[in-house]
Amino acid sequence: MSVAEHLARVRDVALPVCDVLAERVDGARTPAWCEARGWSPFLLTLTDQEVREAEAHGLATAMPERAPESLQSLARDVARVTSLPGVTGTTPLDDEALRNVRLRKRAQLSRLLAAVGPMAEVAERIVDVGAGSGHFTRLSAELFQREAVGLEQSAERVASAKQRSQVRLASFVAVDALDELSLTPADLAIGLHACGALGDHLARAAARARCGLALVSCCLQKIATDVRSPLAGGIELRREHLGLANLTSQPRGVEASIEVTIGARQTRYALGQLLRARGVELEPGAEMSGINRRQANAGLAVVAVRALSLRQLAPPTDAELAHHEALAARDYAIIRRLSLPRSMLSRLVEVLVSLDRGALLEGSGLSVRVATLFDRSVSPRNIGIFAHQDRRRLPAA
Repeated sequence: MSVAEHLARVRDVALPVCDVLAERVDGARTPAWCEARGWSPFLLTLTDQEVREAEAHGLATAMPERAPESLQSLARDVARVTSLPGVTGTTPLDDEALRNVRLRKRAQLSRLLAAVGPMAEVAERIVDVGAGSGHFTRLSAELFQREAVGLEQSAERVASAKQRSQVRLASFVAVDALDELSLTPADLAIGLHACGALGDHLARAAARARCGLALVSCCLQKIATDVRSPLAGGIELRREHLGLANLTSQPRGVEASIEVTIGARQTRYALGQLLRARGVELEPGAEMSGINRRQANAGLAVVAVRALSLRQLAPPTDAELAHHEALAARDYAIIRRLSLPRSMLSRLVEVLVSLDRGALLEGSGLSVRVATLFDRSVSPRNIGIFAHQDRRRLPAA
């Protein structure tokens, strides 16, 4: 099955549920899409244990037998079209080469280096777009003995990468790749967790140059416009639809347990309600604007002080905090249940965007493989798009 054919199958599942994507559950009221499909009686009677199982493993996996057939059917369709082959193999890396590299990042680098090995063998230059700290740039230059250039917007990170790297073939340039990105057919472009618009831009650039590409997407919602237009047969998706792809169902998140994660979401909901009660107009999800999202783990009192201060408003009173914490505890129990079907579509959105990018590359004449690069425990954003002129150079899946 070609990438374009796979994309068409995903699109066929996504189009009938565009209304589900469009309406997030922001309060303790049943959304129109849930009421129209008759799902609310089932969802609202889920036990606490059933909700925890669905949040930890995904509703499609932890679906009670009494669920409506239409919901079960959607779950089967989503699971079918989002199934991707996995890339195997790792590249051993010594401790000296990985000094100051986090454990999860080490696993990502090891798997990506192994995956792109055959592609790097025939490339004249490796272009690491969004190089960050420059680990992949220097490791690939040394491992493949190829010129490798790391492009990074932050001048501070570039200076740090230059200081850290002692590899002759590795170089680093401070540049905004969205403004300046020139690729040739002899390049191998790399985008390890290229966010939002950068992922689309990199796919377009590789398609124009017809060069090798290994792209792992991240934070799809980071776009300059309100809407992402399809590149090659996908569907139009708004920023809030793209943000849904960040949700991942697993017993333990990359940074915290599922209990801590749910608690932080409840805190964010309480904060939004508190700000609205103070007269602040908020777009969905904007309550934490200017605040590191991890601070929500500390509870409402901490984030409320910061959020109100940013808006030049008086600090919260104890009565306000108690009131909105109590309301959030009541309402969020309902929100958690009603949100489950929409959360089930998170992987569908991520696969849809990945295949849309892959179809663009395929349409330019490149051979393309879209596959799972590493385990979700390493990173939930684990879909790799691999494109090359020679199919035999693509990573085995």
